[in-house]
Amino acid sequence: MIIVDLSDPAPLTEGACPTGVVIATGDIAHPHAEFWLERATFTLVEGPAHDRRTVAVPSVDEALADLTDRVTRWPQAAAVCDDVLRAVDVHAPAAPGVITESLAYSTLQSGSEFARWLTERGPAQVPQTPDPVLAHRDGDTLYVSFNRPQRHNAFSTDARAALLEALDVALLDPGVDEVVLSGAGPSFCSGGDLAEFGTFDDPASAHLARTRYSPALALDALTARLGPACRAQVHGRALGSGLEMAAFCGTVRCTPGTVFGLPELSLGLIPGAGGTVSITRRIGRWRTAHLVLSGQTIDADTALAWGLIDAIE
Repeated sequence: MIIVDLSDPAPLTEGACPTGVVIATGDIAHPHAEFWLERATFTLVEGPAHDRRTVAVPSVDEALADLTDRVTRWPQAAAVCDDVLRAVDVHAPAAPGVITESLAYSTLQSGSEFARWLTERGPAQVPQTPDPVLAHRDGDTLYVSFNRPQRHNAFSTDARAALLEALDVALLDPGVDEVVLSGAGPSFCSGGDLAEFGTFDDPASAHLARTRYSPALALDALTARLGPACRAQVHGRALGSGLEMAAFCGTVRCTPGTVFGLPELSLGLIPGAGGTVSITRRIGRWRTAHLVLSGQTIDADTALAWGLIDAIE
Protein backbone atom coordinates (compact mmCIF):
# COMPACT_ATOMS: atom_id res chain seq x y z
CA MET A 1 0.00 0.00 0.00
CA ILE A 2 1.32 3.43 -0.97
CA ILE A 3 0.30 6.63 0.81
CA VAL A 4 0.42 9.92 -1.09
CA ASP A 5 -0.37 13.49 -0.14
CA LEU A 6 -2.73 15.47 -2.35
CA SER A 7 -0.07 18.20 -2.47
CA ASP A 8 2.51 15.83 -4.00
CA PRO A 9 3.47 16.88 -7.55
CA ALA A 10 2.08 14.69 -10.30
CA PRO A 11 4.64 12.35 -11.90
CA LEU A 12 6.17 13.68 -15.11
CA THR A 13 4.76 10.70 -17.00
CA GLU A 14 1.56 8.73 -16.39
CA GLY A 15 3.63 5.55 -16.37
CA ALA A 16 5.46 6.78 -13.28
CA CYS A 17 2.22 6.97 -11.28
CA PRO A 18 2.17 4.48 -8.36
CA THR A 19 0.20 1.32 -9.02
CA GLY A 20 -1.72 -0.94 -6.67
CA VAL A 21 -3.50 0.29 -3.55
CA VAL A 22 -2.83 4.03 -3.30
CA ILE A 23 -4.38 5.96 -0.39
CA ALA A 24 -4.36 9.75 -0.60
CA THR A 25 -4.66 12.25 2.24
CA GLY A 26 -4.38 16.02 2.56
CA ASP A 27 -6.03 19.18 1.30
CA ILE A 28 -8.52 18.51 -1.48
CA ALA A 29 -8.32 22.20 -2.49
CA HIS A 30 -4.61 21.96 -3.32
CA PRO A 31 -3.76 22.60 -6.99
CA HIS A 32 -2.28 19.09 -7.33
CA ALA A 33 -5.22 17.39 -5.60
CA GLU A 34 -7.28 16.57 -8.69
CA PHE A 35 -4.56 14.33 -10.12
CA TRP A 36 -4.41 12.18 -6.99
CA LEU A 37 -8.14 12.29 -6.22
CA GLU A 38 -8.80 10.66 -9.58
CA ARG A 39 -5.99 8.11 -9.50
CA ALA A 40 -5.86 7.05 -5.86
CA THR A 41 -7.76 4.01 -4.65
CA PHE A 42 -9.57 6.54 -2.45
CA THR A 43 -8.79 9.65 -0.38
CA LEU A 44 -9.25 9.92 3.38
CA VAL A 45 -10.42 13.22 4.88
CA GLU A 46 -11.49 14.31 8.35
CA GLY A 47 -13.89 17.02 7.24
CA PRO A 48 -16.98 16.87 5.02
CA ALA A 49 -16.68 14.39 2.14
CA HIS A 50 -18.85 15.75 -0.64
CA ASP A 51 -16.55 14.42 -3.36
CA ARG A 52 -17.37 10.73 -4.02
CA ARG A 53 -13.65 10.02 -4.36
CA THR A 54 -13.22 10.83 -0.67
CA VAL A 55 -14.23 9.08 2.55
CA ALA A 56 -14.65 10.96 5.83
CA VAL A 57 -13.09 9.31 8.89
CA PRO A 58 -12.76 10.49 12.51
CA SER A 59 -8.96 10.20 12.34
CA VAL A 60 -6.91 9.85 9.16
CA ASP A 61 -3.93 8.50 11.10
CA GLU A 62 -6.00 5.77 12.77
CA ALA A 63 -7.71 4.87 9.49
CA LEU A 64 -4.33 4.58 7.75
CA ALA A 65 -3.06 2.32 10.52
CA ASP A 66 -6.08 0.04 10.23
CA LEU A 67 -5.84 -0.07 6.43
CA THR A 68 -2.11 -0.82 6.60
CA ASP A 69 -2.80 -3.76 8.92
CA ARG A 70 -5.52 -5.16 6.66
CA VAL A 71 -3.65 -4.73 3.38
CA THR A 72 -0.57 -6.27 4.98
CA ARG A 73 -2.61 -9.30 6.12
CA TRP A 74 -4.45 -9.73 2.80
CA PRO A 75 -2.15 -8.15 0.17
CA GLN A 76 -3.26 -10.36 -2.72
CA ALA A 77 -6.98 -9.80 -2.21
CA ALA A 78 -6.42 -6.05 -1.69
CA ALA A 79 -4.41 -5.73 -4.90
CA VAL A 80 -6.88 -7.78 -6.94
CA CYS A 81 -9.77 -5.72 -5.57
CA ASP A 82 -8.04 -2.52 -6.68
CA ASP A 83 -7.33 -3.99 -10.12
CA VAL A 84 -10.91 -5.12 -10.68
CA LEU A 85 -12.48 -1.87 -9.51
CA ARG A 86 -10.23 0.15 -11.81
CA ALA A 87 -11.29 -2.09 -14.71
CA VAL A 88 -15.04 -1.56 -14.21
CA ASP A 89 -16.79 0.60 -16.79
CA VAL A 90 -19.94 1.82 -15.05
CA HIS A 91 -21.46 2.83 -18.39
CA ALA A 92 -20.96 -0.59 -20.01
CA PRO A 93 -23.27 -3.62 -19.78
CA ALA A 94 -22.95 -5.54 -16.54
CA ALA A 95 -21.96 -8.93 -17.96
CA PRO A 96 -18.32 -8.15 -18.88
CA GLY A 97 -17.73 -6.63 -15.46
CA VAL A 98 -19.31 -9.59 -13.69
CA ILE A 99 -17.15 -11.97 -15.73
CA THR A 100 -13.98 -10.01 -14.85
CA GLU A 101 -14.96 -10.00 -11.19
CA SER A 102 -15.67 -13.73 -11.20
CA LEU A 103 -12.37 -14.61 -12.86
CA ALA A 104 -10.54 -12.58 -10.22
CA TYR A 105 -12.63 -14.19 -7.47
CA SER A 106 -11.77 -17.66 -8.76
CA THR A 107 -8.10 -16.74 -8.83
CA LEU A 108 -8.27 -15.76 -5.17
CA GLN A 109 -10.15 -18.97 -4.32
CA SER A 110 -6.97 -20.75 -5.41
CA GLY A 111 -4.74 -18.45 -3.38
CA SER A 112 -2.99 -18.74 -0.04
CA GLU A 113 -5.10 -16.11 1.73
CA PHE A 114 -8.38 -17.92 1.15
CA ALA A 115 -6.70 -21.24 2.01
CA ARG A 116 -5.58 -19.74 5.31
CA TRP A 117 -9.14 -18.63 6.09
CA LEU A 118 -10.49 -22.10 5.26
CA THR A 119 -7.97 -23.66 7.65
CA GLU A 120 -8.91 -21.25 10.42
CA ARG A 121 -12.63 -21.88 9.87
CA GLY A 122 -12.41 -25.66 9.91
CA PRO A 123 -14.38 -28.29 7.94
CA ALA A 124 -17.00 -27.01 5.53
CA GLN A 125 -20.66 -27.75 6.02
CA VAL A 126 -23.58 -27.42 3.66
CA PRO A 127 -26.62 -26.44 5.73
CA GLN A 128 -29.84 -27.25 3.94
CA THR A 129 -32.90 -25.07 4.44
CA PRO A 130 -36.31 -25.91 3.00
CA ASP A 131 -37.59 -23.18 0.69
CA PRO A 132 -34.56 -20.83 0.99
CA VAL A 133 -36.38 -18.33 -1.24
CA LEU A 134 -40.12 -17.70 -1.35
CA ALA A 135 -41.92 -16.12 -4.29
CA HIS A 136 -45.52 -15.25 -4.94
CA ARG A 137 -47.33 -13.14 -7.47
CA ASP A 138 -50.00 -10.60 -6.61
CA GLY A 139 -51.47 -9.19 -9.78
CA ASP A 140 -48.60 -7.91 -11.89
CA THR A 141 -46.17 -7.75 -8.94
CA LEU A 142 -43.75 -10.56 -8.14
CA TYR A 143 -42.63 -10.69 -4.50
CA VAL A 144 -39.39 -12.55 -3.86
CA SER A 145 -38.05 -13.06 -0.33
CA PHE A 146 -34.95 -14.67 1.12
CA ASN A 147 -36.20 -17.27 3.60
CA ARG A 148 -33.36 -18.39 5.86
CA PRO A 149 -34.11 -16.11 8.82
CA GLN A 150 -32.30 -18.31 11.34
CA ARG A 151 -29.05 -17.57 9.44
CA HIS A 152 -29.85 -13.91 8.69
CA ASN A 153 -30.61 -15.08 5.13
CA ALA A 154 -27.00 -16.03 4.46
CA PHE A 155 -26.79 -16.70 0.74
CA SER A 156 -26.20 -20.36 -0.10
CA THR A 157 -25.95 -22.40 -3.28
CA ASP A 158 -29.53 -23.63 -2.93
CA ALA A 159 -30.70 -20.07 -2.28
CA ARG A 160 -28.98 -18.91 -5.46
CA ALA A 161 -30.75 -21.57 -7.52
CA ALA A 162 -34.12 -20.76 -5.95
CA LEU A 163 -33.64 -17.01 -6.39
CA LEU A 164 -32.71 -17.39 -10.03
CA GLU A 165 -35.75 -19.62 -10.62
CA ALA A 166 -38.00 -16.96 -9.10
CA LEU A 167 -36.44 -14.14 -11.10
CA ASP A 168 -36.78 -16.15 -14.30
CA VAL A 169 -40.55 -15.92 -13.87
CA ALA A 170 -40.34 -12.16 -14.22
CA LEU A 171 -37.79 -12.34 -17.02
CA LEU A 172 -39.97 -14.68 -19.08
CA ASP A 173 -43.35 -13.09 -18.35
CA PRO A 174 -43.79 -9.58 -19.77
CA GLY A 175 -46.94 -9.30 -17.67
CA VAL A 176 -44.83 -8.85 -14.53
CA ASP A 177 -44.34 -5.10 -14.24
CA GLU A 178 -42.94 -4.93 -10.70
CA VAL A 179 -40.47 -7.07 -8.71
CA VAL A 180 -39.92 -6.64 -4.97
CA LEU A 181 -36.91 -8.34 -3.35
CA SER A 182 -36.89 -8.62 0.46
CA GLY A 183 -35.78 -10.86 3.31
CA ALA A 184 -37.61 -12.69 6.10
CA GLY A 185 -36.57 -12.36 9.72
CA PRO A 186 -34.07 -9.92 11.28
CA SER A 187 -31.98 -9.23 8.16
CA PHE A 188 -32.30 -8.77 4.43
CA CYS A 189 -29.19 -10.86 3.67
CA SER A 190 -25.95 -11.17 5.63
CA GLY A 191 -23.87 -12.28 2.64
CA GLY A 192 -22.57 -15.64 1.52
CA ASP A 193 -23.09 -18.57 3.87
CA LEU A 194 -19.59 -19.06 5.31
CA ALA A 195 -20.45 -22.59 6.41
CA GLU A 196 -20.38 -23.83 2.81
CA PHE A 197 -17.44 -21.79 1.49
CA GLY A 198 -14.79 -24.07 0.04
CA THR A 199 -17.20 -26.75 -1.15
CA PHE A 200 -16.80 -25.84 -4.85
CA ASP A 201 -15.37 -28.58 -7.07
CA ASP A 202 -12.74 -26.28 -8.57
CA PRO A 203 -12.39 -22.52 -9.28
CA ALA A 204 -13.19 -22.92 -12.99
CA SER A 205 -16.49 -24.67 -12.28
CA ALA A 206 -17.31 -22.09 -9.63
CA HIS A 207 -16.67 -19.29 -12.15
CA LEU A 208 -19.00 -20.87 -14.71
CA ALA A 209 -21.70 -21.33 -12.09
CA ARG A 210 -21.44 -17.72 -10.94
CA THR A 211 -21.60 -16.27 -14.45
CA ARG A 212 -23.98 -18.67 -16.24
CA TYR A 213 -26.46 -18.82 -13.36
CA SER A 214 -26.26 -15.29 -12.01
CA PRO A 215 -29.10 -13.70 -10.02
CA ALA A 216 -27.16 -10.45 -10.27
CA LEU A 217 -27.39 -10.42 -14.06
CA ALA A 218 -31.06 -11.38 -13.84
CA LEU A 219 -31.71 -8.41 -11.54
CA ASP A 220 -29.73 -6.17 -13.88
CA ALA A 221 -31.88 -7.31 -16.81
CA LEU A 222 -35.07 -6.73 -14.84
CA THR A 223 -33.94 -3.25 -13.86
CA ALA A 224 -33.20 -2.49 -17.50
CA ARG A 225 -36.82 -3.39 -18.28
CA LEU A 226 -38.65 -2.18 -15.18
CA GLY A 227 -36.45 0.65 -13.90
CA PRO A 228 -37.45 1.75 -10.37
CA ALA A 229 -40.18 -0.93 -10.31
CA CYS A 230 -37.47 -3.52 -9.73
CA ARG A 231 -36.84 -2.71 -6.09
CA ALA A 232 -35.14 -4.07 -3.00
CA GLN A 233 -36.63 -3.63 0.47
CA VAL A 234 -33.65 -3.88 2.82
CA HIS A 235 -33.40 -4.14 6.61
CA GLY A 236 -31.10 -5.40 9.35
CA ARG A 237 -27.88 -6.58 7.74
CA ALA A 238 -27.27 -5.96 4.05
CA LEU A 239 -23.79 -7.38 3.66
CA GLY A 240 -21.66 -9.00 0.98
CA SER A 241 -23.63 -10.73 -1.73
CA GLY A 242 -26.91 -9.46 -0.31
CA LEU A 243 -25.88 -5.85 -0.76
CA GLU A 244 -24.29 -6.60 -4.12
CA MET A 245 -27.51 -8.03 -5.55
CA ALA A 246 -29.75 -5.36 -4.01
CA ALA A 247 -27.61 -2.66 -5.63
CA PHE A 248 -28.56 -3.99 -9.07
CA CYS A 249 -32.20 -3.12 -8.40
CA GLY A 250 -33.63 0.09 -9.80
CA THR A 251 -34.70 1.22 -6.33
CA VAL A 252 -33.19 0.30 -2.95
CA ARG A 253 -35.06 1.28 0.19
CA CYS A 254 -34.10 0.44 3.75
CA THR A 255 -35.41 0.74 7.29
CA PRO A 256 -33.63 2.86 9.90
CA GLY A 257 -30.89 0.87 11.62
CA THR A 258 -29.88 -1.08 8.51
CA VAL A 259 -26.12 -1.62 8.17
CA PHE A 260 -24.24 -2.10 4.92
CA GLY A 261 -20.83 -3.59 4.24
CA LEU A 262 -18.54 -5.75 2.12
CA PRO A 263 -16.61 -8.12 4.44
CA GLU A 264 -15.00 -10.36 1.80
CA LEU A 265 -11.40 -9.19 2.25
CA SER A 266 -11.14 -10.97 5.61
CA LEU A 267 -11.68 -14.25 3.73
CA GLY A 268 -8.93 -13.43 1.25
CA LEU A 269 -11.58 -12.68 -1.39
CA ILE A 270 -13.30 -9.78 -3.15
CA PRO A 271 -17.03 -9.26 -3.77
CA GLY A 272 -18.21 -12.13 -5.97
CA ALA A 273 -21.92 -11.53 -6.61
CA GLY A 274 -21.53 -8.62 -8.99
CA GLY A 275 -20.79 -5.97 -6.38
CA THR A 276 -17.76 -4.52 -8.13
CA VAL A 277 -20.23 -3.54 -10.85
CA SER A 278 -23.49 -2.80 -9.01
CA ILE A 279 -22.05 -0.92 -6.05
CA THR A 280 -19.48 0.92 -8.17
CA ARG A 281 -22.32 2.11 -10.41
CA ARG A 282 -24.01 3.63 -7.37
CA ILE A 283 -21.13 5.07 -5.32
CA GLY A 284 -18.04 5.01 -7.52
CA ARG A 285 -14.98 2.77 -7.35
CA TRP A 286 -13.35 4.84 -4.58
CA ARG A 287 -15.96 4.33 -1.88
CA THR A 288 -16.53 0.75 -3.03
CA ALA A 289 -12.82 0.14 -2.48
CA HIS A 290 -13.05 1.66 0.97
CA LEU A 291 -15.91 -0.64 1.95
CA VAL A 292 -13.87 -3.66 0.86
CA LEU A 293 -10.44 -2.67 2.12
CA SER A 294 -11.58 -1.23 5.47
CA GLY A 295 -14.17 -3.91 6.15
CA GLN A 296 -16.22 -1.28 7.94
CA THR A 297 -20.00 -1.06 7.79
CA ILE A 298 -21.90 2.14 7.14
CA ASP A 299 -25.28 3.16 8.47
CA ALA A 300 -28.42 4.03 6.56
CA ASP A 301 -27.81 7.78 6.61
CA THR A 302 -24.34 7.38 5.13
CA ALA A 303 -25.64 4.91 2.55
CA LEU A 304 -28.29 7.44 1.51
CA ALA A 305 -25.80 10.31 1.34
CA TRP A 306 -23.48 8.20 -0.82
CA GLY A 307 -26.28 7.07 -3.15
CA LEU A 308 -25.96 3.42 -2.21
CA ILE A 309 -29.67 3.43 -1.37
CA ASP A 310 -32.52 5.62 -2.56
CA ALA A 311 -34.68 6.07 0.54
CA ILE A 312 -35.00 5.31 4.27
CA GLU A 313 -38.52 4.42 5.34
